[in-house]
Amino acid sequence: MSSEFSRRDFLRYSGATGAAAFIAATLSACSGGPASTGSVGAGSNKDLITAVIGYGNDQSWDPTQTASAFAMAGINHVYEGLLDTDPITREPYPALATALPSDVSATSWKFTLREGATWHDGKPVTADDVVFTFERILDPEANVLVGNFFRSWLREVKKIDDRNVELVFAFPFPDAAPRLTIAKIMPKHVFGQAGAWDQAKSGKAVGSGPYKLAAHNPKSNTSFEAYAAYNGPRPARVKQMNWLTIVDAAARVAKISGGSAEAQIADNIPYANVEQLKQQGLTVEGGRGMNHMFLMFNTAAKPFDDVRVRQALHYAIDRQKMIDVALKGHGTASSSFLNEGHPDHKPASVVYDYDPEKAKALLKEAGVTGLTVNLMAVNVSWIADCLPTIASSWEAVGIKTTLEPQDTAALFTKMDQFQDYQVVAAASNPNQFGMDADLIMRYNFVAGGLWMKYAHYDGSDDAKALFALMDEATKEPDKTKKTAAVHKYLDMIAEQAVLYPVVHTELMTAWDPKKLSGIRAQAYPGITLLQAKRT
Repeated sequence: MSSEFSRRDFLRYSGATGAAAFIAATLSACSGGPASTGSVGAGSNKDLITAVIGYGNDQSWDPTQTASAFAMAGINHVYEGLLDTDPITREPYPALATALPSDVSATSWKFTLREGATWHDGKPVTADDVVFTFERILDPEANVLVGNFFRSWLREVKKIDDRNVELVFAFPFPDAAPRLTIAKIMPKHVFGQAGAWDQAKSGKAVGSGPYKLAAHNPKSNTSFEAYAAYNGPRPARVKQMNWLTIVDAAARVAKISGGSAEAQIADNIPYANVEQLKQQGLTVEGGRGMNHMFLMFNTAAKPFDDVRVRQALHYAIDRQKMIDVALKGHGTASSSFLNEGHPDHKPASVVYDYDPEKAKALLKEAGVTGLTVNLMAVNVSWIADCLPTIASSWEAVGIKTTLEPQDTAALFTKMDQFQDYQVVAAASNPNQFGMDADLIMRYNFVAGGLWMKYAHYDGSDDAKALFALMDEATKEPDKTKKTAAVHKYLDMIAEQAVLYPVVHTELMTAWDPKKLSGIRAQAYPGITLLQAKRT
């Protein structure tokens, strides 16, 4: 599979509803599981949790490649890493491994695999599977999506014997413990076969986790069954789960509303429906994190090659109006690429407070008059709600604006074909992969990365300087010095405004507390039901 396709899936993870490519192949539904529409016994069957996911289930299910919100949430129930992290606290815990590393500053970590761990086809999990998985992640030819999170610090993974492996680092990297949750271990005997990675992309999943995939119907639903032989730390607490994919906001809310509601939990709740659902007795809670709307500029198209123009378009946006009107107060104007609740957050050297006069001055300084902008955007509901504020803000400083919201797959297919464009607005949330600043920034800003190619920024001197700063920060062992280095390159990213957040938002999850327990709202797309049960 080409790196071009794999990185298109990055867009799905981020809270966008579309992806750059649709999955053509499907898995046939297994008999005996939940009905393909999810409509049988959904409300009364206490052996079944029915969930509504506000993102598509029709993108890659390959854990090394996908960024799909739906697929990643499902994968966390089907696969395990050597270590996994709690979905809310993000603290690492042993999953396929038997213990956490004893010395996180060491350059060699050894792990013993859990005795009796088996794949969903009954075969044992071995060190060969671990080596197989990491060889793919580190392979520059495969160039898989999650490789960006490992190749800078992980040199190799070696088999000691059938149940023991060694990870060899290029330098001490204490953040590796939570990072390992991204590397879901996959069975070599399944995915080492010819054509198997394409099957994984299309929905084939064979893991060692508490749930196994029962049926996968793209654009409809994905169902799961408890894996009886699972002997790990977080066993399934219900026999079946059926996850419905409903991108339309009104239809999603309807599935969880009223006395005959079919589902017990839904994510991506529109802000306008929060109070309505609370009045019906549902619990509705939010999580604040990196979820954000960003603007990406085509720096190869004039006048967007001029940093003053990019900055002007940011200064012109009335962010507070956007937060009040479109987000119903569930947002924060970006003062850095990192959200304000992040441990490494610090206001950047340039903060784009609403300043239309400064925007006009920058445009004049750049010699730009009569500018017309076509803003392409993903059709995620909350993004669409924000677009009118951008258009009115830009019009107010003399920029004629055309809005072009569209399915994310369609938009990023154009990006992949490198069709000409001016500005793109889309959603992103790298917190689904992890929390540390190095990981978050390498989600978008990496040499050779497709995001940088989309922006035509990759080969510029500024980009090369940025990537060098990021590499220095990654290798810095001292936490204080590392944080200072992170702030230095965050300032550069803010000043350049090539790909930069406008607002950070809160993600809302609703559930029926009379029918579900063990639920915690998370600050990134999707849901986690590993500790949930029917009541």
